[in-house]
Amino acid sequence: MGAVEDIWKGLALVLLLVTLRSVPETHCSLNMSFIKVEENSDFSYHNLPYGVFSTQDNPRHRIGVAIGDQILDLSVIKHLFNGPALGKHQDVFDQPTLNAFMGLGYDAWKEARRYLQKLLAANESTLRDDVTLRTRAFVDQRSAAMHLPAEIGDYTDFYSSRDHATNVGIMFRGKENALMPNWLRLPVGYHGRASSVVVSGTPIRRPQGQMRPDPAKPPVFGASKQLDIELEMAFFVGAGNKLGEPIPIEKAHEHIFGMVLMNDWSARDIQAWEYVPLGPFLGKNFGTTISPWVVPMEALMPFAEPNVVQDPEPLPYLCHQDPYTFNINLFVSVKGEKMSKASTICKSNFKYMYWTMKQQLAHHTVNGCNARPGDLLASGTISGPDPESFGSMLELSWRGSKTIDLGGGESRTFLKDRDEVTITGYCEGRGYRVGFGQCQGKIIPALQQ
Repeated sequence: MGAVEDIWKGLALVLLLVTLRSVPETHCSLNMSFIKVEENSDFSYHNLPYGVFSTQDNPRHRIGVAIGDQILDLSVIKHLFNGPALGKHQDVFDQPTLNAFMGLGYDAWKEARRYLQKLLAANESTLRDDVTLRTRAFVDQRSAAMHLPAEIGDYTDFYSSRDHATNVGIMFRGKENALMPNWLRLPVGYHGRASSVVVSGTPIRRPQGQMRPDPAKPPVFGASKQLDIELEMAFFVGAGNKLGEPIPIEKAHEHIFGMVLMNDWSARDIQAWEYVPLGPFLGKNFGTTISPWVVPMEALMPFAEPNVVQDPEPLPYLCHQDPYTFNINLFVSVKGEKMSKASTICKSNFKYMYWTMKQQLAHHTVNGCNARPGDLLASGTISGPDPESFGSMLELSWRGSKTIDLGGGESRTFLKDRDEVTITGYCEGRGYRVGFGQCQGKIIPALQQ
């Protein structure tokens, strides 16, 4: 009987192990925190993005972390951060922006995240069972106003999607010369305007400027008639570098704090007339919208994928083998003034990027340019290989030659006044999301001249 019992016990153990492995990760993922998190929430326990918020009863700007439909006010619990990297720097959580925290560097970010996950865990009593502290520390997201997460000293926009660059090149130069000779050799970019970067929900006024719609006639002045969106993502620089000392690509990830969604609004008719010989200017600097929550890179690492194979191989200072391309699902919707609901016009993915963020930062600083905490570096328009993944209306309408169907009798080539554009994005785990919230803006009419 002993041998038979041993066999039955062995079979029972195998069955138990199989059963445990078959339990959906949903249960583990959603119940890891004492804060309730819905399965489709962008702000799961695996995310914990940082943002800056205020409330009507307390208008002071303060730093928070999103989980579920709540915000954990870090200014209230700053005294709990006693680790080696943060113990002497608790005051960074009492600042009105994330710049000081970003500037502490990689070790401080990791320490903060690990302690926040411990503090919010279902089996951790420190915050869970302290009713007074818990009441003060948590704010319902619906009662909060969100602000720019950082004071942005400098903003750089790259041009790192091969599909987008190819599409635009074909439109303006033809298929034979779609990509410029340098495009496959380095991350192309330009310096944007930091002062007009705004947080989601801020209205965008239709810009005015010079245009030349008829090449046979002199330019004219007026409101842009080809106002466009650009689906982008961006990252915030954390710890910077000294002037004259490049950030090597092997260390670039230690300077990348986290990511946001971005809409780089573009006036195509103004841009087309002005961009030669020095590139984007008035067609770009009137407004750039970002989402308010900064998703830390550590939350995105489980969704890293092998980098795109680059041919020709970049110069050594741009080469890295570690995966730093991310599977982030991205969506763009447009809702016109007379529409009852928004229409999705684009479904894309951040994994379509040709140049990685590490390459962008290494190239940006290789000449000794100094980056600073809070600097914003954007991807450029994110387009994929299929028409539904094109990240601009310029591509979706193919320079205005065809219409974009919004349903209900509505169509567009470019944006109309009072159109509302919303960008969303998330990584999909088993039973949870790591999402970015919304990047939203509404077009208001140009000023009367």
